Amino acid sequence: MKVILAGLSKTGTKTMCAALSILGYDVYDWMENFYYLGDNWAKQFREGFRVQDMKRMYKNVNAVTDAPCDVYWEEIFEAFPDAKVILTERDEKGWIKSFQSQMDELNNNFNFRLIRTITYTGIKAQFHMSRVARHVGVARTWPFSDFVLYHDETLIRFKRKHEQRVKQVVPESQLLIYRVKDGWKPLCDFLGIEVPSIPFPHKNKGGTVLDQYRKENPVMGRMQNELRLSIRCLFVVFALLVFQLFRSFVV
Repeated sequence: MKVILAGLSKTGTKTMCAALSILGYDVYDWMENFYYLGDNWAKQFREGFRVQDMKRMYKNVNAVTDAPCDVYWEEIFEAFPDAKVILTERDEKGWIKSFQSQMDELNNNFNFRLIRTITYTGIKAQFHMSRVARHVGVARTWPFSDFVLYHDETLIRFKRKHEQRVKQVVPESQLLIYRVKDGWKPLCDFLGIEVPSIPFPHKNKGGTVLDQYRKENPVMGRMQNELRLSIRCLFVVFALLVFQLFRSFVV
């Protein structure tokens, strides 16, 4: 583990995931943490966090971003004390607005509702999100109901306390306080890497993370394939039921 992004969701985590990937890091963002380590995180939530588990989970991973690693950055840092920590910051009003936009997208996107209701991977993702939700500023809900943000002031207090803790714990030489608008130079200087020749990425503008995942993430592609298969299976079952009903009337 070389880089821990301790900035909360909606402070530019998708942009940072893309930037770190461009710089050559093997990054585990939200989707990778769910798909490859979801069962491990569930065990941690049930039984408590152990350094040896974190070391095992992330021994071959260069960097982590987004939930649940942003909230549990300190447990990861305890397992990898030589890692560099980046705290992405954002103005509170814009952060709340973006967070709400993200929740609206997750709640109102019909395609994603189908995925998390009738596909194997989608159902697993939904239960993972429900477990993580209460740890990252979202009210825990029944797995297939809406995600609801805590009150704005509660979220802001959570954000302030979180950022203060990062600044208190991480040695100054290992910590970068960063805003994504700062671009490549301060990030690359901190990591000791030459500035790339390509423009700095800007991902998930306006909270459209599902569109990004559909285009770029193979796990979401798998969910889409499972959705198509599930719909076909449901159609076949429905057709058989109609056929049996028709036969009963004919007979």
